[in-house]
Amino acid sequence: MTPDMSLMSLVLEASLPVQIVMLILLGASVVSWSIIFTKRRLIHRTKSASDDFESSFWSGGDLQSLYQNTARRKDGNIGMASIFESGFREFSRIKQQGDVEPAKIVEECQRAMRVSQMREVDRLEQSLATLATIGSTSPYIGLFGTVWGIMGSFHGLGANPQAATLASVAPGISEALVATAMGLFAAIPAVVAYNRYADKVVRLEIRYDGFMEEFTSILQRHARARTGA
Repeated sequence: MTPDMSLMSLVLEASLPVQIVMLILLGASVVSWSIIFTKRRLIHRTKSASDDFESSFWSGGDLQSLYQNTARRKDGNIGMASIFESGFREFSRIKQQGDVEPAKIVEECQRAMRVSQMREVDRLEQSLATLATIGSTSPYIGLFGTVWGIMGSFHGLGANPQAATLASVAPGISEALVATAMGLFAAIPAVVAYNRYADKVVRLEIRYDGFMEEFTSILQRHARARTGA
């Protein structure tokens, strides 16, 4: 690429509408990459925390001790630990009320865990819709800039038919095509990241469901043993 046809010169020499489109796409790309890195750290941290908690849960220790250790964490609980804490806290609260049917105890614990699970999944899904929006709209925004730029090139060509050569329209078309390239640059990482992270969130949600079923069975046995049912 010659110096007068460098990427920066194409951007600076583009028409104002095309430059605005490029600026929008640049902003979308920055937002997209910010979400990608933030979401990557969050999902990795949540998965690691759930793995660690699951190991502790199935180690055969006392549930009361596990709950106390979990509730004592100053940085808060995420993932599976948060669901466990909500369920066991509700179990302990109902246990203090006296004679309550085991089915009622289990139902209340399930409700508490379900609310906690919804909060955890919502936290993981946050900003994924923004990635999907950037991925789906950026190519069209870039295409709009390209069409506008090409229209400008041909309009100028019509005003001076004697200068109708490839050399006269190539710079304008090149400037316009930069908008399409920027649209794809913003869209492709966003689409890939959205699909990857959405799959990871679904997998974590399935793990949460499985844990809740297993923990519910344990609480049910504890409730029946307590009431002698």
